[in-house]
Amino acid sequence: MSRKCSDELPPEEGMEVDCQTEDLSKCSYDERFLELREVKDMRLEAEAVVNDVLFAVTGMHVSHNLTSGVDVAYINVETREGNRYCLELTEAGLRVVGHIFDQVDESLSTQYHETVYSLLDSLSPGYREAFGNALLQRLERLKQNGQ
Repeated sequence: MSRKCSDELPPEEGMEVDCQTEDLSKCSYDERFLELREVKDMRLEAEAVVNDVLFAVTGMHVSHNLTSGVDVAYINVETREGNRYCLELTEAGLRVVGHIFDQVDESLSTQYHETVYSLLDSLSPGYREAFGNALLQRLERLKQNGQ
């Protein structure tokens, strides 16, 4: 994998050149940090997804049994209707990959959703209701605080 870093040239000649991963010691800390920050870790993204919508479902957690990594993570969710799903999170979005926790059913061909809100909206009327109620409560609080 090639990365951009400043070669060891005098400042007036400092130009961007490709350097190999093993040459990262030539890169400044800031350059390395920015490079690493650009890579999304789907495990962290999955935790954020769970924290975002946990209030509107019966249960939700990142799978500990399926291998997650930089490019994919799996989330188990139980809707308010009692339906269980295994979700896959990738750069393409979220999709249902199983109807049982920690199960990837290769025969399923489900649509990707850009957001967890869209996916849960399509799966669970109880989610829609809980989300709508939370939104109304928040608007009421804002209205009260604003007067």
